[in-house]
Amino acid sequence: MKLAVLAGLVSASCVPAAFAASFDNFSAPGSSAQVGPIEAVAREAWRESMAQIATPSEGCFHAQYPSIVWKAMVCGAVRSDVHPMPHYYLFGAPETAGNGNDYTLQTSSLIKSAVGTFPTVTGVTSEKSVGVAAYGGGGILGANEYSVQLNTQFTSTTSACKSHSGCTVWQQWVYATDYSQNGKGAIFMQNWLIGYGSSRCPSGFSSDGEGDCYGNSAASLPPDIPATALASLKLTATATSGGNDTAVVTYDGDAYSTTQSDSKLYISKVWNTGEFNVVGNAGGSEAEFNSGSSITVNLAVSDGSTSAPSCVADSGTTGESNNLNLGSCTATGGSTPSIKFTESN
Repeated sequence: MKLAVLAGLVSASCVPAAFAASFDNFSAPGSSAQVGPIEAVAREAWRESMAQIATPSEGCFHAQYPSIVWKAMVCGAVRSDVHPMPHYYLFGAPETAGNGNDYTLQTSSLIKSAVGTFPTVTGVTSEKSVGVAAYGGGGILGANEYSVQLNTQFTSTTSACKSHSGCTVWQQWVYATDYSQNGKGAIFMQNWLIGYGSSRCPSGFSSDGEGDCYGNSAASLPPDIPATALASLKLTATATSGGNDTAVVTYDGDAYSTTQSDSKLYISKVWNTGEFNVVGNAGGSEAEFNSGSSITVNLAVSDGSTSAPSCVADSGTTGESNNLNLGSCTATGGSTPSIKFTESN
């Protein structure tokens, strides 16, 4: 932990001096008000640091700009009556993103961490989650109800499957609005044993009634983030063999995190594919954006390689979707290999 904090201090020291000296002239921490260019650079450097600074233990934590110290907060429980769904129940309509019709980043190396962002968001004035008839019309529905998901592949198996034939693991790092209580978002990991079979699910998992088992980590509970502010939201996912998996969401001047043991799914041993997008809020629902919306999606990973990853179409894993049309996808190598695409209506 000392090394992690030191790294954060070094990173923070590289931003302009105004990062500290002019803080009295800044907007209040956590504010979504417009900020000047110097503060914008300082806040982005802070968000980058918080995504890399390890939490001191398992649990839920919060940090507020400009502090780089994680402070423990009370964890919450996510709703048990709804949950995100794998796409294989219904293949997505080709004109909208999600529900299978999505790009994924694929590498030949194991992914250790991934960062999902929406670097450019234009024309978004409203969003609502709507039910999809083929999924029973369920989910958390209404205005400003959505989820941001960073998902692994669901074609690999680990010892978490306990040798059940045909069982595969799937892990989601999720930010979702109103997922724990009204007015509160939730940051959590959802764990799946797909094809586990009809026998009783392991401790900590519930059955979805389709032969699969799912369970949730503890949830960190930030306020709801408006869909119009997606450009300020960053979701970071990490998986550490023999350690903890972590979900971190930074938004404006706040950072929230939650952790679980990697032994829940042992996802660190197989993770080589990532899907990132904004979609409906559970239950196979669809995030419906106003006409004229355009969102750029970027997913960058750390996998020990500088090679460009593959950007693979029609390979998404989540059952939730949005009403945006996918554009072309580009893949870039370097210190953080990434894919980027724009979706719009």
